[in-house]
Amino acid sequence: MESQGQRRIGSLAVALLLVGTVVLFVVVQEITFLFIPPSGERIQKTLDIPEGTTLREAAGMLLKNGLITSVESFVIVGKLLSLEHRVIPGEYAFNTRMLPLEIIDQIKAGRVIQYEITIPEGFTVVQIARLIEEKGLAQRDDFIKRASDPEFVRSLGFESETLEGYLYPESYYFSKREGSEGILRALTKRFNAVYTPDLDRRAREIGMTQNEVITLASIIEKETSVDEERPVVSAVFHNRIRKNIPLQSDPTVIYALPHFDGNLTRRNLKIPSPYNTYHVKGLPPGPISNPGIASIMAALNPAPVNYLYFVSRNDGTHHFSNTLAEHNRAVQKYQRRRSAKTM
Repeated sequence: MESQGQRRIGSLAVALLLVGTVVLFVVVQEITFLFIPPSGERIQKTLDIPEGTTLREAAGMLLKNGLITSVESFVIVGKLLSLEHRVIPGEYAFNTRMLPLEIIDQIKAGRVIQYEITIPEGFTVVQIARLIEEKGLAQRDDFIKRASDPEFVRSLGFESETLEGYLYPESYYFSKREGSEGILRALTKRFNAVYTPDLDRRAREIGMTQNEVITLASIIEKETSVDEERPVVSAVFHNRIRKNIPLQSDPTVIYALPHFDGNLTRRNLKIPSPYNTYHVKGLPPGPISNPGIASIMAALNPAPVNYLYFVSRNDGTHHFSNTLAEHNRAVQKYQRRRSAKTM
């Protein structure tokens, strides 16, 4: 007969076998979950995980979108891989052929969807705001409000009332959670990287502040898109400032017009504004656009010429003149259909 001890050993062995079987089943199940995608068909899914989402809530969203096959298995694995407190919010691009490990890795790393946006040279804050909104990255009005908040502007290290001129034109990648503030910080950070201490020293050498350099560069940016002309256009403005002659730059007048229809009239040129350089001598109070490095360099390094005037040839280039008489002849030649007026 079996002894009581033998029966206990037998019962324990059976129990251990059952436990082992269950553990083996769970292990096999989890391994299967980890290394077999939820679908044999590759279907792209965009998932926006809100701020404060828990691991279980994220798992539920993934299950609903057909990206995993089990909430419990995802939670177990997520806890083992330290995802429980590292669910980074954002808009993610997944597909139904992805393994749960790949999804976990992507969420932990915060690899959210990045949208490319290219800001052209010479765009104003308003134009950039419109572009940002079209991409769905921020609200236009909020972007303009933040860029025009003097306290926020000063917190970024700029001694100006707005960020006009300091949003560097280039290609960027942003997620939809950057918001206006994050985008503005990125654009101004790039500006600070471009406007080096060497450029700042050059500005001091020619007696200009950073704001004056960027203001002049923003006007040059609006006046010409031809790189070879930028230093010459710069020279015209430097010469006029030195001789105490108004700059008479159309783009500065246009900047102050709330609803410009593309037709600059003589009436527009009489509007009282610190940006109306037909009446106010010297530079306007601040930049009228966001210039690129070519215009900034031109503002700091005007060409060694004595020109005081220029007029469009209507082919993207300009004719430059030393005297008003020469300028008027050029206006008659190139702008017969336009009202002749001093640059």
